Amino acid sequence: MFTGLISEMGIVEACERTDDGARISFAARETAHELEVGDSVAVNGVCLTAVNVGDGKFSVEAMNQTLSASGLDEAGEGDRVNLELPLRASDRVGGHFVQGHVDGVGSVLSVEPDGFARRIKVTADSKIMGCPADRGSVAVNGVSLTVSDIDENSFEVSLIPETLQKTNLGDLKPENTVNVEVDMLAKYVSRIMDGKR
Repeated sequence: MFTGLISEMGIVEACERTDDGARISFAARETAHELEVGDSVAVNGVCLTAVNVGDGKFSVEAMNQTLSASGLDEAGEGDRVNLELPLRASDRVGGHFVQGHVDGVGSVLSVEPDGFARRIKVTADSKIMGCPADRGSVAVNGVSLTVSDIDENSFEVSLIPETLQKTNLGDLKPENTVNVEVDMLAKYVSRIMDGKR
């Protein structure tokens, strides 16, 4: 379980793909210092397991299902990624409960300045768009955000300078792919309303 508050931005050092999946290595001094092999870590909002740790770096393995459900399939050398370690029982929950189980990918429609903030509009498939609520929570690339506007095909979030500087959301441009995880409660409510259990 995570909170969507990013602790560090890491850099993709290598991404080795095979038919079986991918092994991705990151340079991330602070995160690697806290990790041990077998620990969970959220990478752009995707909960993964560290398989190698040492010297300010760590590696994860992503299976094909994870790659197809997230933007990790597009990870390339030099990319900046948002990193978060799991919530401890004694931690404050400053964001919202994020599972690290990405619901799918979205595409950035627009990036617009709004005073010192920046408004980002994201479109996603109907499965995802049936869940966000105006002023509700959503995780984009693992970052806990508040939905500032919504219509049938897209939702919008507003980012303060702190978020723009300390996460890779500050790098976003139209047509970029992002990982989206909708609020856990919203998923259950949506499923019940659809008559599914």
